[in-house]
Amino acid sequence: MEMRRAGKSGLLLSRLGLGTMTWGRDTDEHEAADQCRAYLDGGGNFLDTAALYGDGDSERLIGGLIGTLFRREEVHIATKAGISFESGERIVNASRRSLIAELDRSLNRLSTDFVDLWQVHTWDAMTPLEDTLSALDYAYSSGRARYVGVSNFSGWQSARAISLQEAIPTKAPIASLQNEYSLLNRAIEKEVLPCALALGVGILAWSPLGRGVLTGKYRLGTPSDSRGGSPHFAGFVEPYLDERGIRIVEAVNVAAEGLGYSPLEVALAWVRDRPGVTSAIVGARTGAQLRGIMTSEEIFLPHIVRSALDDASAL
Repeated sequence: MEMRRAGKSGLLLSRLGLGTMTWGRDTDEHEAADQCRAYLDGGGNFLDTAALYGDGDSERLIGGLIGTLFRREEVHIATKAGISFESGERIVNASRRSLIAELDRSLNRLSTDFVDLWQVHTWDAMTPLEDTLSALDYAYSSGRARYVGVSNFSGWQSARAISLQEAIPTKAPIASLQNEYSLLNRAIEKEVLPCALALGVGILAWSPLGRGVLTGKYRLGTPSDSRGGSPHFAGFVEPYLDERGIRIVEAVNVAAEGLGYSPLEVALAWVRDRPGVTSAIVGARTGAQLRGIMTSEEIFLPHIVRSALDDASAL
């Protein structure tokens, strides 16, 4: 699999990352191991998780695979901190105190002394940005994190964080911005993507398949075994099942039929090869499904097809 550098940093990631949001909740340890094996066999080197995923169980599953399925130095592990659920309520806390405490818990669950990329999971309007960034500095200087980044920040928030870190050579440089990006959601093209390109930071695209909608599985309704049919993810998928989403899905299907590819391969290749994208993070329910996703590595979209999809999904 092709490796790409995250902006001007030294972080080298495979252009497809393996997302583990469902691990420990909908994906058990045996299925997780099968997915990871399929991913590594395909040449991938980047596992993306977060303290939030499965209330820490995603990290625990990854930690259990180290030394049994792969050597620590073979895989780049990225995790995030700053969001938690307490009594069913979503809590955002990106203070230095909270972030560092969460990092230590993540390292314990992952059974490792360091993560390759540690990210602030989302913007915290109640905490001064300088306080948040000081946690990244601590993790970076102490060796607990080889690289640091931010996730789900807007354009101005990203630029502010990057600039503050660049202003002082001893501070931890921001290596990556992780944001949602797909044919169904191109919002980052307004500010976040230009920011990343101008300031030399890599983009990690989450949900490049439009939360599964771009695979075409919802064209005739919501399958009971899909994320849209689960209580955890129904509200996550529903926003893309509108008229605009239907039009874009049809455009992807027309392109796929013309090229002899699957809609999944077309949608994923479109994101993967957008300017500024270092890695597109994909998730799967099964190892077999992931092996199907990995076939997208073999395809390249012709310019005329890419332009047609650009027009069909224009903001």
